[in-house]
Amino acid sequence: MRAHLSTSLTTIRNLGILAHVDAGKTTVTERMLYLAGATYKRGEVHDGTTVTDFDSQERDRGITIFAAAVSCAWDGHRINLIDTPGHVDFSDEVERSLRVLDGAIAVFDGVAGVEPQSESVWRRADRYGVPRIAFVNKLDRAGADLDAAVESIRRRLHPAPLVVQLPIGREDGFTGVVDLVGMRSLVWDGGGSYEEGPVTGALLEEARRRRRLLEEAVAELHPGALEEFCAQPSISAGTLAAALRDLTRSGAGLVVLCGSAYRDRGVEPLLDAVVAYLPSPLDVPAVRGEHGGAEQERAADPAAPLAALVFKVSSTATGRLTYLRVYSGTMRKGDTVLDPVMRRTERIGRILRVQADRHTEADLATAGDIVAVVGPKAARAGTTLCAQDAPVVLEPPSATEPVVSVAVEARHGTDADRLASALARLTEEDPSLVVRTDAETGQTVLSGMGELHLEVAAEKLRRDHGLAIGVGRPQVAHRETVVRGVSGLLYRHVKQDGGAGQFAHVVLDVEPMDGTGFAFASSVTGGRVPREYVRAVEAGCRDALADGPLGGHPVTGLRVTLTDGATHSKDSSELAFRTAGRLALREALRACAMVLLEPVAEITVTVPDDAAGGVLGDLAARRGRISGSSARAAGTVVITATVPLAEVFGYATRLRSRTQGRGTFTTRPAGYAPVH
Repeated sequence: MRAHLSTSLTTIRNLGILAHVDAGKTTVTERMLYLAGATYKRGEVHDGTTVTDFDSQERDRGITIFAAAVSCAWDGHRINLIDTPGHVDFSDEVERSLRVLDGAIAVFDGVAGVEPQSESVWRRADRYGVPRIAFVNKLDRAGADLDAAVESIRRRLHPAPLVVQLPIGREDGFTGVVDLVGMRSLVWDGGGSYEEGPVTGALLEEARRRRRLLEEAVAELHPGALEEFCAQPSISAGTLAAALRDLTRSGAGLVVLCGSAYRDRGVEPLLDAVVAYLPSPLDVPAVRGEHGGAEQERAADPAAPLAALVFKVSSTATGRLTYLRVYSGTMRKGDTVLDPVMRRTERIGRILRVQADRHTEADLATAGDIVAVVGPKAARAGTTLCAQDAPVVLEPPSATEPVVSVAVEARHGTDADRLASALARLTEEDPSLVVRTDAETGQTVLSGMGELHLEVAAEKLRRDHGLAIGVGRPQVAHRETVVRGVSGLLYRHVKQDGGAGQFAHVVLDVEPMDGTGFAFASSVTGGRVPREYVRAVEAGCRDALADGPLGGHPVTGLRVTLTDGATHSKDSSELAFRTAGRLALREALRACAMVLLEPVAEITVTVPDDAAGGVLGDLAARRGRISGSSARAAGTVVITATVPLAEVFGYATRLRSRTQGRGTFTTRPAGYAPVH
């Protein structure tokens, strides 16, 4: 099955591994690399010997924290693979990776099925239209059930699952799979190799039944398969495989495979499915960008003008690495490229093929490649690098606002400048981290996506930068919103202090808006406020949202309408109307009925049934709203609740003590809710 790497675009697969934490993403990646000949031995998460989890914190904690890029060859194809984090605190790392991928493998736990973070990464993949196949992992575990896992996929993620394999054996007796497309059995021995053979005995009848269900499901979704299904009693293997490929790439169907990556069962068919079903760079739509207000498309053509998107920046002992996806054109070592947003040029000093923390030099990178480059000084995640004579700006990955903050200070006063420099480097590598100075206390405040996210950042300051730092208690990021608005608030801004004066007259309506965000509109008629001044009023209103009247927190969830205004022939200006907009909205917010919001999280707790009562009581004491409780196999109960994020801090220790170490929990952001 192994083959030499090919540079043809049709033989490239750029994909990611997506899943909930502990579903087995990294183990799947390690087995794929080993079987493809990219590594000489199997890496194990529990031994700290994995290729993609190479950071010391990842190995200490046993989880993926940073997205890692690797490559391997399989069946004449080059597979560029990004192993992404599964923990919710690092979801922005997943977002940045998804932006540059053509396909993905979604890994699900064979016992738990769809878990909270599975849903989050699935929705993010939906946002970017990334085609996926599914791998139900850990079928060797007690309580594993492929059908139950598939039903949870259907119920919670709403795709059309197309199950192409039948497990042979259950739990400890799981030894292989039946390939329902080719109607063959694949049975693995204890050493990791498998034997292919015909389907026989009692398994044959069940395989025929499931093959028929697969054909019916595909025929409902694919016109070509339907035509053949109606013309004869079944669908041929060739037609079925082609239909599965079309349905995967269009997103109309989800091919589902199964196995146990830890026991080396089912990974070879997964690699075959990657090659057969997931798209090449030529199979996905041309990337869209804009320049000068005009939309542009860049096809995956090495001869086209260069367009590449940076999705990750990291600092290593040998220098700054900028990871990027080349969408069109060819990038050569020594080229000078343009950053069209900053209007500056960057030089490409070196081009590196990446294998996690190891790199090999390359002379060029062409459309479809994912590489790291050395040379760019200012490029950050989301930066477009393009040809100087053909500028284009590609859509950057969206960023999530941080919800948790801690105060950080150097224990030694002489380290203050080093700390500021280290924090700047941290935020450059991870844009979901934000650093600011508290206006009242003068403290340096580091904000991120969760408690673990900030713990990891603080540990990087200690380990990588050798800083002795003190870290305060986590604090959540509150917001303020309008629950009852005001109408017709009039504000006149008049300033005369010699020379040119300032004059602006605005009338605002402020009302609540569903959800978060800010909307601005103008209903002024007759040209009483010129268009450029309307834009200035909107900018001023946005300025006013930075600090609300309740406690100086950002304001969200409101709609502002400019209903009237007046100008002065000499003293009116954009500056005057921007100032009027800011001061008018501040005054309006003081007149509105406001409420304080706090971030909340959906928490899923798995505990022994004899500890469920105590856990429910503890969640209620933490101001949690219980949304569900269900029994699971092996005497466990799964409890789902929505809890203020501030009450989740330190919950891991509390849960361990209540359940004698047998309870586990996961969280995911659930927006904001009023403080009670």
